[in-house]
Amino acid sequence: MQLMSVFAVAEKCLFLKWICRNYSSVTASNLAFVPSSTPLDSIELKELQEFVHQSKKLFVLTGAGVSTESGIPDYRSEGVGLYARTARRPIQHSEFIRSVKGRQRYWARNYVGWPQFSSHQPNVAHNVFSQWEKLGKVCWLVTQNVDALHAKAGSQHMTELHGCSHRVICLGCGAVTPRGHLQEKFRALNPGWTGEAHGIAPDGDVFLTDDQVKHFIVPSCESCGGILKPDVTFFGDTVNKEKVNFVYERVAESDAVLVAGSSLQVYSGYRFIIAAYEMKIPIALLNIGVTRADALASLKINARCGEVLSRILHL
Repeated sequence: MQLMSVFAVAEKCLFLKWICRNYSSVTASNLAFVPSSTPLDSIELKELQEFVHQSKKLFVLTGAGVSTESGIPDYRSEGVGLYARTARRPIQHSEFIRSVKGRQRYWARNYVGWPQFSSHQPNVAHNVFSQWEKLGKVCWLVTQNVDALHAKAGSQHMTELHGCSHRVICLGCGAVTPRGHLQEKFRALNPGWTGEAHGIAPDGDVFLTDDQVKHFIVPSCESCGGILKPDVTFFGDTVNKEKVNFVYERVAESDAVLVAGSSLQVYSGYRFIIAAYEMKIPIALLNIGVTRADALASLKINARCGEVLSRILHL
């Protein structure tokens, strides 16, 4: 048993060294979409370390702020978020469903942005949460992101609340296929078609003019001829009830909740924090800027997720 303990401690030390080494290299090149924040407070850091250390069944909810350090922008951050940089807004569910031109525009832009978006890799925050799961600290993780970075980092006890852009679903027969397969079909149907990307959005969308996309051909489902849609919850749509109820159950099983990189402005994630508060489960927030749950939390840290999580030396 003592030998096993030594190996466990050694593994943790190696992981912490890896985290510290990689955090410095990641932040050097991927801070373009990370909003500015005040210097990290050492007392708050110790409080969060104790918060996580005391928990035996930690529930984690993550948002776009976790992925900004991987080079993916968020929507709402001051100065660097999509809404601050442009008047463009993500496609609404109703437009995608009802408009052929809307789907054409969406898929043309997504086709151009996909190679870059799909190449993004997990950062230190994703890797820490994955490691905490392996060590038995995290009982469940819910992400509002559609970038698959938690999955890439190895998290398994996880719910992708808004789906995942790496999958495509047919609205007719329900068939699910990898997004990479659709990229090949786009390429075959649009030989010689090119579009120059101007900026990238949190869901991989890029900005193209209507003239650029008007001749882009969008395939239908190979099985039934139905409409193909990314397996994500667009703005204006709702998360299915079964998934919501499942997450409520995971919250009830936890003994502490950590929100990382989310302002909780979208109710689909915020409702779980309300539930935790009503169940008297302690809540900690790690986010740059104000969140919708500031008044519900016992601890709030205004700092980068990777910067903070790389310094929590518990477990």
